[in-house]
Amino acid sequence: MEKPIRRYINNVFAKDDYHCFACSPTNEIGLRLHFFEEGDYVQAEWKPSKEYEGYPGTIHGGIQSTLLDEIGAWTLYIKGKSSGVTSRLQVRYRKQLESTQSSVLVRGKIREIKRNLCYIFAEIINEAGELCAEAEMVYFMFPQKEAIEKGWYPKNYDDFFKLEQ
Repeated sequence: MEKPIRRYINNVFAKDDYHCFACSPTNEIGLRLHFFEEGDYVQAEWKPSKEYEGYPGTIHGGIQSTLLDEIGAWTLYIKGKSSGVTSRLQVRYRKQLESTQSSVLVRGKIREIKRNLCYIFAEIINEAGELCAEAEMVYFMFPQKEAIEKGWYPKNYDDFFKLEQ
């Protein structure tokens, strides 16, 4: 079976005044997530560190929720082709997410879209390939035209993708 093509996603929102805790590349205390699309998924690789711990050696549950919510938002941008806001985020913590790992995978995919609601599943997988947390999310989707007019979605969908990595 052929491996899906990985497309790197350009953070079209990253401007001087953009300080998203999860994805701004210039937020010094943020997570600085970078995204890519592979098959049905939008994914991010993240390097845990002790600054994001709850208990010693364990990434705080709120940080894990943030990772899941952010991958949900980027899944909506890329796969749902619009923007929106989180309506519901239900997280299940399955296994300790250790802060000493070199990298973890956060990924999301759309389960379905009904009218203006986008249902997304997301998960955090440790470097051993084990599921640490998962989430079922519902996003209220804005009409694409409105999202573009308000600057919450680019005029050109292809602007989301980097030419090379």
